[in-house]
Amino acid sequence: MKTFSATPADIDKQWIVIDAEGVVLGRLASIIAMRLRGKHKPSFTPSMDMGDNVIVINADKVQVTGNKRNEHNYWHTGFPGGIKSRTTGQILEGNYPERVLTQAVKRMLPGGKLSRQQMTNLRVYAGAEHPHEAQSPTVLDVKSMNPKNTRSA
Repeated sequence: MKTFSATPADIDKQWIVIDAEGVVLGRLASIIAMRLRGKHKPSFTPSMDMGDNVIVINADKVQVTGNKRNEHNYWHTGFPGGIKSRTTGQILEGNYPERVLTQAVKRMLPGGKLSRQQMTNLRVYAGAEHPHEAQSPTVLDVKSMNPKNTRSA
């Protein structure tokens, strides 16, 4: 019996839509990262982009447990000597609430060229509307998933 290694011709990408309303940020990010890599497929090959195209709606209504909304800081520097720091709550209530979820998913993927390519398959929207109806995405209900067994979905 030989080990199966997928080629680009073997890859079948699906479009899925996930509603983030009321879902814990870290659990949602791990499910999305698994879907982006393609680890839910039996033909998973680590060196290929096998993941699905993931659309996340209602990213501004994601839940953050504990005091992370007020204590966890995101900081960046746009220029030398200028560190800008904002809490998770400030970002979620600000102009770009989808950046919290995007950053969480990005940090759950391994670094490298393949992860950057897989991140292009993620589309995150703050509201309930998305412009990808033409792809006829299937809905993935993450609220009913068991957090200890996310591969069964």
